[in-house]
Formats: sequence, structure tokens, C-alpha cells
Amino acid sequence: MTYVVTENCIRCKYTDCVEVCPVDCFHEGPNFLTIDPEECIDCSLCEPECPAEAIFAEDDLPEAQMHFLELNRELAEIWPVITEQKESPADAEEWDGKPDKLQYLER
Repeated sequence: MTYVVTENCIRCKYTDCVEVCPVDCFHEGPNFLTIDPEECIDCSLCEPECPAEAIFAEDDLPEAQMHFLELNRELAEIWPVITEQKESPADAEEWDGKPDKLQYLER
């Protein structure tokens, strides 16, 4: 099983989660993070660290967010690994909880 970063991370991109990951399975894009499902060891440390509550265990993934499992896999293959927390975007709080953010995902 893996953990999955979902839609609410888009444009929020808090990086608190990457600091606790023991296997460095997070990858960073312009305005979104992904988890490499091949590297994730299912330790669950990242989930409670996400201020936007955008990380789910694969088994708990909401039906409407299922496509993010494949999106995480796809983007983790091309985006670089991130291992240290960075400052969040200045407008992250404004984007937290907004619906329909997939259209804003930058590749």
C-alpha cells in the first residue's frame, strides 16, 4: 500500500510532510507534491503532518480522488525528490479547501 497526495495539495503545497518521510518518497512539482508509490513504505508519518489534510492511505482514498493514485505515480517519475521543508506559497491558506483545483495543476 502507499499514501497518496490528493487535490487539496494543489496550490497549497505545504511541505511539512517531507521532513518526516524516512525514505524520501516525496517529489516536488511547481505547485503540487507527489508520493512515489514504489518508494513509500506505508509508515503513515506524513499523513498527520499535512496542514491541508491532502494525504490519504490508498485504502482510505475518497472515490472522487482515486485518479490521484495514478497521477502521483506518473508525476513522481519525472519530478525531483524533495527532502526538506520549504516555505509554503504566500497564498497557500487562500487555496486550502477550495474545490476543483485539478485545473490549476502545473506540470
